Amino acid sequence: MPELPEVETTKQGIFPYVMDEKITQVVVRQSQLRWPIPNTVQQLANAVVVAVTRRAKFILLATDQGQVLIHLGMTGALRILPQGVAPGKHDHVDFLLSSGLMLRYTDPRRFGAVLWAPTGEQHAMLQHLGPEPLSEEFSAAYLHAQAQGRSKAIKPFIMDNKIVVGVGNIYAQEALFKAGIHPSRAAGRISLARYQALHQAIVAVLNAALAAGGTTLKDFTKADGQPGYFQQELAVYGRAGEPCVNCAAPLKKALHGQRSTVYCGRCQR
Repeated sequence: MPELPEVETTKQGIFPYVMDEKITQVVVRQSQLRWPIPNTVQQLANAVVVAVTRRAKFILLATDQGQVLIHLGMTGALRILPQGVAPGKHDHVDFLLSSGLMLRYTDPRRFGAVLWAPTGEQHAMLQHLGPEPLSEEFSAAYLHAQAQGRSKAIKPFIMDNKIVVGVGNIYAQEALFKAGIHPSRAAGRISLARYQALHQAIVAVLNAALAAGGTTLKDFTKADGQPGYFQQELAVYGRAGEPCVNCAAPLKKALHGQRSTVYCGRCQR
């Protein structure tokens, strides 16, 4: 599943090809994604892309007519291709550009989204979001203050987009391991000092993933399938039963909010 580093790398990958380009036509072959694609997007024509940004896991294409919001869901991907490349079974939307290229949205499971917000309006999906994890607004003191009085386990706490955006299942597990915090510990029972370690761990694992993604993601202009997301060397994610990289004890597995969590019973407390 694309998480924040993959989405950020995708944004950076498509930026040179769509910025300042005119969207001459939007071809929609499947409008029923996680939510129906609005008619405004389907009828969009001659809109110039004036900004390409990211908020949480949304890629935002701001135009002089409004804003297109793209969410990759669990299996979505974006590619830049020459116009006329035949679509595959899961190629649902093409944004044709004045350059002769197109931005193609692919999503086998259709859990992603292509949405619209008029100029000057913030889409409801972007309201009530917490700070970006690599921003100055996100800090150990902020996390500690938000956690006061909460019995919620720390893993789902840091995965809550109202607390902080973009800390998905993979990076939550890796950050908690790096900080030595048990994923089931109540968020409100963690000291400021340990939140300082957790904040540093979240920033470190996301920055490492961004650095890896920037060098190993497949070319966004190739037509040979979806871009391949980087395979990071992960300490705990997907390694249940294997030895801990620190102490060699077998890694354990638990569920938090229906999401699998792998952790070390010795190193995390």
